[in-house]
Amino acid sequence: MIVKVATGAIVGIDSYPVDVEIDVSSQGLPHFFTVGLPDAAVKESKDRVKSAIKNSGYMFPKHRVTVNLAPADLRKEGTSFDLPIAVGILAAQSIINTHTLNHYLLIGELSLDGSVKPVNGALSAAHQAQQTGLKGLVLPRQNAREASMIDSIDVIAVDNLWEVVEFLNETRPIEPTTVNASELFSQNLTYPFDFNEVGGQAQAKRALEVAAAGNHNILMIGPPGSGKTMLAQRLVTILPSPSFEEAIETTKIHSVAGIRDTERTLMATRPFRAPHHSISDAGLVGGGQVPRPGEISLAHNGVLFLDELPEFKRNVLELLRQPLEEGAVTITRASATARYPARFMLVAAMNPCPCGYFTDPQHTCRCTPQQIRQYRAKISGPLLDRIDIHIEVPSVRYRDLATTGDNESSESIKKRVERARAIQSARLGNGRGCNAHMTNRQIRTHCVLNGESKQLIEMAIDRLGLSARAYTKIAKVARTIADLEGEDAIEPHHISEAIQYRNLDRIVI
Repeated sequence: MIVKVATGAIVGIDSYPVDVEIDVSSQGLPHFFTVGLPDAAVKESKDRVKSAIKNSGYMFPKHRVTVNLAPADLRKEGTSFDLPIAVGILAAQSIINTHTLNHYLLIGELSLDGSVKPVNGALSAAHQAQQTGLKGLVLPRQNAREASMIDSIDVIAVDNLWEVVEFLNETRPIEPTTVNASELFSQNLTYPFDFNEVGGQAQAKRALEVAAAGNHNILMIGPPGSGKTMLAQRLVTILPSPSFEEAIETTKIHSVAGIRDTERTLMATRPFRAPHHSISDAGLVGGGQVPRPGEISLAHNGVLFLDELPEFKRNVLELLRQPLEEGAVTITRASATARYPARFMLVAAMNPCPCGYFTDPQHTCRCTPQQIRQYRAKISGPLLDRIDIHIEVPSVRYRDLATTGDNESSESIKKRVERARAIQSARLGNGRGCNAHMTNRQIRTHCVLNGESKQLIEMAIDRLGLSARAYTKIAKVARTIADLEGEDAIEPHHISEAIQYRNLDRIVI
């Protein structure tokens, strides 16, 4: 008897339909075959499935069992195929009602005692079940709340194999798991930080506000202890609140990566990722023998913070250039090709020199000009051109640190940022449109400069030797500054402020 069980395979951040076909035949010697491009974890499922079936009180067939994972040309990996394989074997022995089985998608890892353990990608599997028109999804209880973010399907949470058997045989009713998505979204939309905790640094705060308003990448240069990390951590608190669709997309990426927060269920806040400078290229952009999302994808819809930027391997930093332009990364391996979203704000921090005290009036810098040039040369020109704003973050004086209660809160800054973003969305005709992502055609249309502004930017380009990309960055940042002020036209003082945010272009050693 041949039985088909619906399940899914994760490719990128999406789940693709897979049919687990089970053939239990009395012809030939007893054996368990798994075909259809399974990886080692899928091949090992035969031992887990056999023990789980026996320890759940059922008989494992003493016949030839063939498991085909169709389509056969799609690589299958992970342990989520355990449950559909076990259910298919039981259905092939007429232990399970196949009529009910045909309406559900199944995922789950099996323990030897028959209990069902959580897997990655439950939200993607729920979305697949919805897209393919199935009635519902049967999955481990630990994954149920996450999958319940997708409405219009029944999410059936189970603890062990015999519960699945009784549910499919309609002898044990199980109520679908439901959550109030809008309530979860509002409850989780809080951050542990606030801008009013930062003393001083008015110029850096202004630069971060401009960066948040236009979704511009920013580089902070300053001595140790000047508050660069503290400022970066609080940037997410002034970004516009994510939409429900963005929250679902972010949660899906973290679910596939296996780092979901089971307590929060839905990632309603924008992610903040801060990898160490020793990270590999696969760790940052994604990769591995079986492609996995990297830090840039985990920071999708949020902030990627690279502290001590020159300490990162140069080849790792160069891999950021394409994702910064395209908002996605494609990883190709012999086994699979995966495309991951990577639309993030890059926030980087670095010292002005190897010792950290160049231009600091309170400390003496002992670095030679050659050492400083070599230190900064670790960051390539093309990468710097893709960072819209370079800002100096000086040491903070005691009077600024001691002052409390006068600092502006994140909420008030966020309101200005959201107003500027609303102007950009209306102008660009895109719900996610912002100035940082304007095309060259849109720049020519929406960043028109008057005579005085043209003279100012021409003088800056001649004196600083700015590239064509740096020119477009200045135009975009000036457009954002004008939007923050509610101005339709870009005025000379907008251009002047934008030029001030090209700090590394202005410093001569």
